[in-house]
Amino acid sequence: MNLTQLKAGEKAKFVEVAGGIGMIEKLEAMGITPGMLITKISTQLMHGPVIIKAGNTELAIGFGMAKKIIVEKVGK
Repeated sequence: MNLTQLKAGEKAKFVEVAGGIGMIEKLEAMGITPGMLITKISTQLMHGPVIIKAGNTELAIGFGMAKKIIVEKVGK
């Protein structure tokens, strides 16, 4: 499942990026790496940035980029 498919408040483990090296490097620069647990904060369904919480930091990720972030839901 990709990041946009999570509902607000759901937690997931970041598995991989279905994108190129540039996208991988951009995510790493924001501190998002495979294996990291994230929580989706935003409630949008179709457009706009996807806001996540990674550790104690909230980040906004563009919708197109979020669709390429593969996650695995954890917990409830």
